[in-house]
Amino acid sequence: MSAPARRPVAVVSFAQARNVRREASRNEVELLMPVVSEVFAAIGASKDDMGFICSGSTDYLVGGPFSFVTALDAVGVWPPRAESHVEMDGAFALYEAWVLMQEGAIDAALVYSFGRSSPGDVTEILALQLDPYVTAPLWPSPVALAALQAQALIDAGEATEEELAEVAARNRSAARANPNAQVVSDASPEELLADEYVVAPLRRHALPPITDGAAAIVLAAGEKAREWRERPAWITGIDHRIETHALGCRDLTRSPSTALAAERAGLFEGPPVDLAEVHAPFAHQELIVRRALELGDAVTVNPSGGALAANPVMSAGLIRIGEAAARIWAAESERAVAHATSGPCLQQNLVCVLDASDGAVVGGGA
Repeated sequence: MSAPARRPVAVVSFAQARNVRREASRNEVELLMPVVSEVFAAIGASKDDMGFICSGSTDYLVGGPFSFVTALDAVGVWPPRAESHVEMDGAFALYEAWVLMQEGAIDAALVYSFGRSSPGDVTEILALQLDPYVTAPLWPSPVALAALQAQALIDAGEATEEELAEVAARNRSAARANPNAQVVSDASPEELLADEYVVAPLRRHALPPITDGAAAIVLAAGEKAREWRERPAWITGIDHRIETHALGCRDLTRSPSTALAAERAGLFEGPPVDLAEVHAPFAHQELIVRRALELGDAVTVNPSGGALAANPVMSAGLIRIGEAAARIWAAESERAVAHATSGPCLQQNLVCVLDASDGAVVGGGA
């Protein structure tokens, strides 16, 4: 059973910085400022139109406490405004803004996220999110943990190294049409299989690039959405779920949290989706998420190139929602799904269903 109908809220504007390996000349505020300006300019809005501001980032990347407070300078929150922050990908900040908009007190919200992975050692930083008693003291890298997951998938007979190369080849070829992509390639799967292993069974092409980037989205409700966007991308369902910290207690070849979030978001109700933007930092994770979302071969997956083409930590999930929404605005999709993940081996997952019609809003909540 789906949740009761909720207030129609849509994605009406999206902007992102060009994803690069190293942003050496600008700090986080300077990186965000043109993105925030662009997301407002696209719909003729300003910060004064926003009833709420929510951001997603992590202080560990910046190396300083309360970096999200400094980042507010990119918006200019004076007089003081209602704002919040989540120490997660911006997709989860968008969920917080969506929940607040269901209360009816505000009609528009700005959501933004940023992350510069290049200044520090992202492998050590991400190890800090692991179980602090058993796993984190071992300091395993995200690549090593992903390799365990990929090998489990191969051992279960549900993937091959050739299929991982096919995923990477398709994503990075699609990225050629994305001006903000960082890594593009026309290499065939056969050529990619000539790469050396980084951590077996993962080769370089199956790994995400280290990326500096930022993104912003404007949400609007009801008539405000129609005022700002002729064809809004309505959020007809959104939900996120988490799995246990203990990797040994999980079947790494499955993503039950993605499947449950998809069910609660109403993905399996109504017409099938025709497009999906999947946040799969490692090639094999796309196969796991596709199965959890029950995506058939007719669904276009990651026309933007996905996280294999650019993976700005704390922004890659929000970008998936923005990219999917942009396809609806352009009438390239009627119903799409966006997915965001956080934590090791697809530990926490968010699913957002977007539709050209506001329809019956069914997802979100317990």
